[in-house]
Amino acid sequence: MRRAFRFSLIGLALLAAPAALAQGAPDAARVAAARPVVDKIFPVGTYRRMMDGTMSKMMDSMMDGMMKMPIAQFARIGGVPEEKLAALEESSMEQISAIIDPNFRQRTKLGMDAMMGSMVDMMDGFEPKVREALTRAYARKFDGKQLGELSAFFKTSTGDLYARESMMMFMDPEIMGEMQALMPEMMKKMPEMAAKAEAATKSLPPPRKIADLSQEERGKLAKLLGVKASDLKDGAATSDEGTK
Repeated sequence: MRRAFRFSLIGLALLAAPAALAQGAPDAARVAAARPVVDKIFPVGTYRRMMDGTMSKMMDSMMDGMMKMPIAQFARIGGVPEEKLAALEESSMEQISAIIDPNFRQRTKLGMDAMMGSMVDMMDGFEPKVREALTRAYARKFDGKQLGELSAFFKTSTGDLYARESMMMFMDPEIMGEMQALMPEMMKKMPEMAAKAEAATKSLPPPRKIADLSQEERGKLAKLLGVKASDLKDGAATSDEGTK
């Protein structure tokens, strides 16, 4: 089921790419008019401002919340029957890690902080492309007159403040608090959501096994995976499915 969700996300991404290209390049004059608008609302270094420090605190808070969640909630997502969950309602990841790895929380924080630092550096390099894409998006959504009005507004003291803080508002503690509260609620709803997804696909035939493939199909699959056709086994596929 989780593999199906991943394939669905990939499919959506592939569908989104040609959809964006199909819009065509926006008018050059409107792109020029959109550029100063984007310079105001998404100035250089925006990702660093959003992620540096604030994101780390949010991840810490989310991790703390997950560590305190009953193990039963994770087990439900894995499909463990309700009758076997009673003993897990009083147990949490925090209690278990205190026995198995007393340094788990510190280890996780240090690792996440290191990853976040790398992520910030990566986003610094990616940001120019985002700014260009945002410029083209504004050029499509707003005409020259509207872009001029936005630029004029951003030259006022209120407009300047709004432009500088509009993106940062998503990192406001109030917003972050609601996002953090969403995690345990989402974990509670996950078994129900997974059940609905399974019911929605129940009418479809199950995925084919390696044994069901023709020799030609096995050859194509092996080539795509970079292995020999003789190495394709149903046992490996079944085991892989069970761990995902």
